[in-house]
Amino acid sequence: MRENLKELWKFRELLFAMVERELRIRYKNSFLGFFWSLLNPLVTVAVMTLVFKYLLANQTDSFSAYILAAYLPFMFFNMALLDSAQSVLVALPVVKKVYFPREILPLAAVISNFIHLALAMVVFLVYLFVVWGVNGFQGFPFTWRLGFLPFLLVIYLALTTGLAFIISALNVFYEDVKYIISVLLYLLFFLTPIMYFSETVWYALKDRPSGELVYTLYHLNPIAMMATAFRKVLVQPGDIEVKSGAESIMVGSLPFNWGLFGVTCLVSLFLLVYGYHVFNKLKWRFVERP
Repeated sequence: MRENLKELWKFRELLFAMVERELRIRYKNSFLGFFWSLLNPLVTVAVMTLVFKYLLANQTDSFSAYILAAYLPFMFFNMALLDSAQSVLVALPVVKKVYFPREILPLAAVISNFIHLALAMVVFLVYLFVVWGVNGFQGFPFTWRLGFLPFLLVIYLALTTGLAFIISALNVFYEDVKYIISVLLYLLFFLTPIMYFSETVWYALKDRPSGELVYTLYHLNPIAMMATAFRKVLVQPGDIEVKSGAESIMVGSLPFNWGLFGVTCLVSLFLLVYGYHVFNKLKWRFVERP
């Protein structure tokens, strides 16, 4: 693996060029450019806010911010995996003729989407600042937790990259993989606290047998834990409306579970190393595909 990393470093300029190419192609001849990548999550969050906060009268403070803080990272994860799934297969004619580290292909897909996530985070922080001003500069929107954001992004990038390596390699030989991933990502969206909160899950399970165990297993899903972590870092903790039996009650934000987050970090690093190993093991067979 060390030799593969040294070779990848030698071809770093090619990687940078492919990332730039990915960014240019996506919004070529587009008037709004990068802002198209924000349009989908903004519209989705606007609809969610309309339905949950106004039509269903959800009283959660900063509801839109809570949703957007988890939805933007999930969109990066979703798009990065879908793009990387096709990255090697689409470039197969070139792969068969020219030698270069094949891992550059899924890496370019992931990094280009990661750049969009980083820019989206900047826009999100500006959004929080503007909302703070509209509310009369009451309750400063940023806390010391914001200092953990770079670390969160690195762990999330490691998790996504590791899965991208595995998916892009397998999809070369089994094209069903991209369809399976698409379905799994759709299901994952509803199995992750994006449209709802970890507190919602806790209060729904706490009075049931083995409720605490189920809650823990739920957050062993790395994406669920990362969604919660991004919310804790980006949004000032406030009261959240949850269902308790037949009633709706306002509860405080649950403390962050550092133990489960530690497990997520270990899983992310393991997947990065294991995914790179799997990709390097299979990449020499890419040229054999008819």
